Amino acid sequence: MEGFVDFTNRCQGRDQLFRATQYTCMLLSYLIENKTDKKKLVMKLKQLESSMSSGRKMLRLGNVVHALVAARRTAELPEVVPRFCLTASHLSRALYFVCDAVLWLRSVGLQPDIDKPKWQNWATKCYYCSLLMNLARDWYEISWRLEQAALEEQTKENFFWQKHSKELNGVKSDGVHGFLCQLFQILKRNPPLLLDLMKNLCDLSGPLDTLGIYKTNPGMIGFCGLLSSLVGILTLAIPHLKLKQ
Repeated sequence: MEGFVDFTNRCQGRDQLFRATQYTCMLLSYLIENKTDKKKLVMKLKQLESSMSSGRKMLRLGNVVHALVAARRTAELPEVVPRFCLTASHLSRALYFVCDAVLWLRSVGLQPDIDKPKWQNWATKCYYCSLLMNLARDWYEISWRLEQAALEEQTKENFFWQKHSKELNGVKSDGVHGFLCQLFQILKRNPPLLLDLMKNLCDLSGPLDTLGIYKTNPGMIGFCGLLSSLVGILTLAIPHLKLKQ
């Protein structure tokens, strides 16, 4: 089982490279599609985008097992919120990979009678649910750090109140501005959390558009997908930048 998981981990690196290429093609074809002298280039970009998408489906065939193993691991986490969010995310992702595999069978002609729109809709909903769970976990991490920062600030204020009351009053920030400053500092001090939050927010653009929740355009989806892919490649290349699960 460990050997299989290692194999799927290597496949994830290839998938991220294919994904970056796919979304780059989507972004470029959107930017130049209105230029009459670039029609052939747009067609080639869309063909390459389609090829990358099909290639990614083949690379992800074994990811159902990988997601289930990850779900079993996160189900043993001591804290309730991360345990629930991460386990639900991995299970939703496993269902997404099942739908993805079914769509791959149709794309290669092994099961031509499969209802493609229905399975695509299910796949998108599972992926969307997984992203929401990931974002809930990110917000839990941010909230915990905000609470810790507030406690530390309160302790310092109580300790130095008599001697430094004027200075503290001068630098203390309340309301939205104070919250944003604290949030910025927390994300700045925690690059893995920042990258995970950025990746999940970027990944939302696709399912939001597909499900009709927030319609956008292929250019925005391509840009967000490319940015998310680059973050994914970075965290694979430098493992300590990946948020621990």
